[in-house]
Amino acid sequence: MGTMTKARAYRGPALFSYGFRPFFLFGAVHAGVMIPLWLAVFAGDVSLPTAFAPLDWHVHEMLFGYVGAVIAGFLLTAVPNWTGRLPIQGPRLAVLFSTWLAGRLAVSFSGTIGWGAAMAVDSLFLLLLAAAATREIVAGRKWGNLKVVGVVILLAAANVAFHLEAHVSGLAAYSARAGIALVVTLIGVIGGRIVPSFTRNWLARQKEGRMPTPFNRFDVAAMAAGIAALVIWVMAPSGRIVAVMLGIAGALHLVRLARWAGERTFPDRLVLILHIAYAFIPAGFFLTALSALDLIAPGAGVHAWTGGAIGTMTVAVMTRASLGHTGCALSASVATQSIYAAIVAAALARICAALEPAHSQILLSVAGAAWCAAFLGFAAIYGPLLLSARKA
Repeated sequence: MGTMTKARAYRGPALFSYGFRPFFLFGAVHAGVMIPLWLAVFAGDVSLPTAFAPLDWHVHEMLFGYVGAVIAGFLLTAVPNWTGRLPIQGPRLAVLFSTWLAGRLAVSFSGTIGWGAAMAVDSLFLLLLAAAATREIVAGRKWGNLKVVGVVILLAAANVAFHLEAHVSGLAAYSARAGIALVVTLIGVIGGRIVPSFTRNWLARQKEGRMPTPFNRFDVAAMAAGIAALVIWVMAPSGRIVAVMLGIAGALHLVRLARWAGERTFPDRLVLILHIAYAFIPAGFFLTALSALDLIAPGAGVHAWTGGAIGTMTVAVMTRASLGHTGCALSASVATQSIYAAIVAAALARICAALEPAHSQILLSVAGAAWCAAFLGFAAIYGPLLLSARKA
C-alpha cells in the first residue's frame, strides 16, 4: 500500500489528518485576531496580563506564534513528500498542535503564571517540531532537507533568547531581529525552491518563452550575502558597513527574483503571488539599508520583511497547499485573489506608515483592517476545506 493510500486510510478527525490543516487554520485565526488586539493595546484601550512589554508581545506572537504555526504546517506537509513516509497525524499531531496553543496562552498570561513558566511552555513547541521533522527526515535518509530543520532549531533558540532578553533588558531587540533574520533566511531557502519550481511547471504548459534559471552558484552567492548582511544587522543595525552589506544583498536578491521569469506568470495568480511575496525581501534589504544610514525609520524595512515577505509568502503557501492537499483544483478564485490583494495592501500600508509619520494613524488603520481581511478571510474561505476530508 502506497504512502498516500495509507495516509488516506486515516479515520480520525479530518483536522488532524495532515499537519497543514490545524496549523494553517488556527495560525490564520491567530494572526487575524492578534493585530486588532495589538492596535487596541497600542492605543491604550486594552491591557494584557503578559510579562512582555506590549511591543515585545506583539512581535513575539507574530514571529514565533503565527509564523511558528505556518512553519509547522508547511514542514509537516512537506516532509512526507520529501521522505515518502506517512505524515504525522492523529493523536501525535493533536499533541503538537496543543503544545502550540498552550504556548500562545502561556505568553499572553505570562504576567500571571510567571515569565519562566511561560518560557518553558512556549519554547517546547518549536523544539518538538524540530525533533519530529528530524526523526522523519533521518528515517527517510533525505539528509539535504535537514538544513530547513536547522533553521527551525535556530528559531527555537531565538525564541528562548527572546524570553530571556525581555526579562533581563525589558525589550527583546536583539532576539527580535534574530528571529526576523532567521525567517527571512528560511523564505530565501524555501522560496528559492518553490517559486522557480512552480513557475517552471506552469510555464511548461504555456507558449514557448523565457523559463526560470535553474539553481546555481548565483543563488548560493545571493543567499550567502543575505545571511551575512542579516547577521551584521542583528548585531548592529546602524552604520555604513551594515548599510552597504544590506544594499548588496538586496541587489543580489532582486536579480535572483528577476531570473525566475515572474513577468510571465500574471495569468496564474497562485504563481504570481509567490513572486510578489519574494519581491518584499530585496525591498526589505534596501529599506533597512536606508534606515541604517538614518534616512528613514527602521519600521519600513522591518515591515517589508514581516508584513510583506513573511505575511504574503505564508498566505501564498497556505492557499496553494490547502487547495492541492484537499483535492481542489490549483486555481485562484476571486475570493482567493481578494485575500492576496488584502495582504499586499496591508504590507504596503504598513510600510508607508513608517515612511509617512504624518499619516501613520490612518495608514495603520488601513493596514490592520487589510491584514484582518486577509487572514480571517482565509479562515472563512478555507476553513471548510481544512475541516473536511480530502476530495476524491
